[in-house]
Amino acid sequence: MEPNLPDVVLWSIPAFVLLTVIEMVSYRFHPDEDAAGYETKDAATSLTMGLGSLGFDLLWKIPILAIYMGVYELTPLRVPVVWWTVLLMLLAQDFFYYWSHRGHHVIRILWACHVVHHSSRKFNLTTALRQPWTSATVWPFYLPLIACGVHPAALAFCQSANLVYQFWVHTERVGKLPRPFEYVLNTPSHHRVHHASQGSYLDRNYGGILIIWDRMFGSFAAETERPVYGLTKNISTHNPLRVATHEYAAIARDVRAAGSWSERAGRVFRGPGWQPAPKPAAVPVSGEAPAFAPVRGDVPVPAPVRGDVPVPAPVRGEVPVPAAAPAPAPAPEPTR
Repeated sequence: MEPNLPDVVLWSIPAFVLLTVIEMVSYRFHPDEDAAGYETKDAATSLTMGLGSLGFDLLWKIPILAIYMGVYELTPLRVPVVWWTVLLMLLAQDFFYYWSHRGHHVIRILWACHVVHHSSRKFNLTTALRQPWTSATVWPFYLPLIACGVHPAALAFCQSANLVYQFWVHTERVGKLPRPFEYVLNTPSHHRVHHASQGSYLDRNYGGILIIWDRMFGSFAAETERPVYGLTKNISTHNPLRVATHEYAAIARDVRAAGSWSERAGRVFRGPGWQPAPKPAAVPVSGEAPAFAPVRGDVPVPAPVRGDVPVPAPVRGEVPVPAAAPAPAPAPEPTR
């Protein structure tokens, strides 16, 4: 029997709109010169990416749901949907979200999907809506939950709740919260770090609802300096199609230019900044000069006797030029 759970994203849309309007108005009447704020084209691109993701997600969910239902029917396990199991499923889903999120940062073909969400140089509530159109790479991370007897509809509910929670953390208008909240929950401060492009902030704070996973697995970083948002190599386009596909195009170019199959695999499955190791240059043995074998037909030049001035060997085709006679010694200068 399919659990009857609400569509939390649909119910949250009015709150999304209201909070976004409030944030825009707050920047209008209380501007912050240090904050990234809003920019019309950027916000419009984020909204377009969010609307587009709704349509593409419907397409991806058809094969994904078929796989999930197949696994669910094969497993003998069943998790009942009651209030306390829903809490446990939310906890488990957040754990697997952490690993999905982390995987989408450290494997380039997965990063090509997730990079859309990081492509804005602004950080506001519309950034939360900048979602990818190729989210079909996420589903394998949640197969263990289905295999443990979690119904696909219950998983969908937990994923929606996680997504709704993360909406409000995309803002610069909220500072740090009291320490207990900052220690346990993903907060605006923690998520600002996640969206920053500074080296000390890169690939940090993957948690969805809870930040404890980052503390446990060594990926936590506290907000200590003002974040600079965007990518290490930013894109300048607001074209939604290019925003959605630019990293896939970059991967294709790198694969075509690769010199070996191992490099091609690295361009796809290694980290986004991965580069092949440079080929080592040939180094002569210490203390030995490189030897050059004479070309057949050349006349070998005898080695100079100690004290002689070595004469360079003639180049093939040139006529040897006799050495010039030594110049006469200069006459002594007259004394005054």
